Amino acid sequence: MIDNRLYKHPILPVEDKPLFTFYFREQELKAREGETIASALFANGIRIFSFHHKDGAPQGIFCANGQCAQCLVLADGFPVKSCMELIKPGMKIEPVVGLPHLPPVDPEKPMDFKPVEELEVSVLIIGGGPAGLSAAIELGQRGVDCLLVDDKHRLGGKLVLQTHRFFGSVEAVYAGTRGIDIATRLENEVRQYPGVTIWLQSTALAVFSDKKVGILKENRKYALVKPKILLVAAGAREKSLAFPGNDLPGVYGAGAFQTLVNRDLVKPTEELFIVGGGNVGLIAGYHALQAGIKVVALVEVMPEVGGYKVHKDKLARLGVPILTSHTILSANGKDSVESVTIARVDDKFHPVPGTERTLRCDTVLIAVGLDPVNEFYLKAREFGLPVYAAGDAEEIAEASAAIFSGKIRGLEIARELGVYQDEIPQDWYRTAEILKSRPGRTYPEYFLEKEEGVFPVIHCLQEIPCDPCSAVCPRKLIEVDRTDVRKLPVYYEEKEGKGCSGCERCVVFCPGLAITLVDYRRNPEFPEVTIPFEFLKEIINPGDEISVVDIAGQELARSRVTSVKSIKGNDRTILVKVQVPKAVAKKVSGLKLQPEIPETAEKYLERISDEAIICRCERVTAGEIRKLIREGIRDINEIKTITRAGMGPCGAKTCTPLVHRLFREEGVPESEIVDQPKRPLFIEVPLGLFAGLEKGKESEHEPR
Repeated sequence: MIDNRLYKHPILPVEDKPLFTFYFREQELKAREGETIASALFANGIRIFSFHHKDGAPQGIFCANGQCAQCLVLADGFPVKSCMELIKPGMKIEPVVGLPHLPPVDPEKPMDFKPVEELEVSVLIIGGGPAGLSAAIELGQRGVDCLLVDDKHRLGGKLVLQTHRFFGSVEAVYAGTRGIDIATRLENEVRQYPGVTIWLQSTALAVFSDKKVGILKENRKYALVKPKILLVAAGAREKSLAFPGNDLPGVYGAGAFQTLVNRDLVKPTEELFIVGGGNVGLIAGYHALQAGIKVVALVEVMPEVGGYKVHKDKLARLGVPILTSHTILSANGKDSVESVTIARVDDKFHPVPGTERTLRCDTVLIAVGLDPVNEFYLKAREFGLPVYAAGDAEEIAEASAAIFSGKIRGLEIARELGVYQDEIPQDWYRTAEILKSRPGRTYPEYFLEKEEGVFPVIHCLQEIPCDPCSAVCPRKLIEVDRTDVRKLPVYYEEKEGKGCSGCERCVVFCPGLAITLVDYRRNPEFPEVTIPFEFLKEIINPGDEISVVDIAGQELARSRVTSVKSIKGNDRTILVKVQVPKAVAKKVSGLKLQPEIPETAEKYLERISDEAIICRCERVTAGEIRKLIREGIRDINEIKTITRAGMGPCGAKTCTPLVHRLFREEGVPESEIVDQPKRPLFIEVPLGLFAGLEKGKESEHEPR
């Protein structure tokens, strides 16, 4: 029996939850309490959930966020999104083949219609992630009555998927603390304020012209909320890519991957390939390695990755090939991903003939950027409802920036409501800009000439907002400019007559794992190097022979492990000690964990690019849309009418940017394009809910 669940993780706690029986295609399988249908299927090795009604193409998970319908299945006869519906004992799951048919309902059976709940609040906050929580805390502290709604079963947004320590400022945004722990801190704090009401598993559906907001409350009934002020902190959605094979099961985004691995503790893949070198792709690769997944390679079309260098260095040290100036040509496979074909690109981003390579993998993770979820903000402005935006809904940036922007928006709203009279500190706005800033200058690596005693080697070479190393050094030998935490840390060999004691705190608490400790005291010719390590302790032991590498992942020496230890307050980072020749000691930045994965013998099969799927929901290809553009059509509504592109369950959230890209490729200026209206509802909802019929009341057998 296949069981892809994680029973150990170096960072995340794994609870021993009971298993129970469910059925897929009448096959008896086991699920863990609290799993979604999708995670239970993945745990049992099932990646194909259904088949598209248009052409029978296999369907699997895509967004894992309830915003599309790629993962639709029949659960006890009812079509549900498997990524959002919890599995239940005895549940019978079937793939959708063709268009689903609902079970018959007795027309004579009375239905329990109730009045639609309506309420007024001072502030409605859409989104319980870092920005929404931070704003709610500021408002709650000042006694403002506000309603916070989030579509997940717990607060924290993407923080609950982040196992790494955060960058930024220790004082301002919990830098040095893991995202999962920040989520818990923020949730515990916001729940202290009685004026803050929280609705979980509740999705904002629309902002209406009467300045009311429709909410699908607790996934079962409809409510109307009329706020004095609306704050949109709904985060971001991932961009997609068009390439042959992009519709195969096994092609999905980083958010879906991290949901399966870090929330549901399921290992959804054995060999992962990543497209995109921003922080999202780099971090997802590290999370994969922590879960015991091989990362075949990461490709980035630009000459350098866009994410933090320390994130890139972590992957390179561990043995992940990072291929810049490369692109994906196709995902290959019959019913799901079996390999991927890539190529180098020239300075105009065109694939270079003859550079094609095919790599074996079973999953392609797309991490090519984010778009703000700002529909509610734009609609509120259109209807004259006072509205603010915070976090990624305002501007795409790191979660640390979202925390601080939420704090600022909270105070701005409090001022507008008249409960906060002071001016918002100007240095708050400066801090917000610093936290939102992109990576700055990268400096060459520099080493102290000293070869005695003990001292840290700081392998952090890029200007990014980060200061935990300066906060944890007990002798204050590491300093970061407090007026601009983007500047590189400075190490002082001595202060007040005291040098480094070798306490190892800087090694443990650096978010980028970019500090090692070199100790010459026992053996100056073979000093001991202390390396941070965030993997299962049992995979490395004293006496093991390992490869130590430099910052770029190049092997420096083979060394024996002398010690594997933890220190007080280690926060799940362990320390690996090795003895190495003094000639390379300062260069040692990490240890290699993953061997190189060989290419497959399969040759690249040239495919027509027009075959790439643009609209996943309705399976409309690039060729179908290009043909209409070349015929002179400039109105996306007309393209939608002819091809059905944009008419699927995702509400055109995924395909619209790709359609605009096709226009650009065909040389059509943006000014000539007529965009389609935004869907009136954010997600699809059963009509009965708008009439006050609660979900689950139509039939005794409907999943609840």
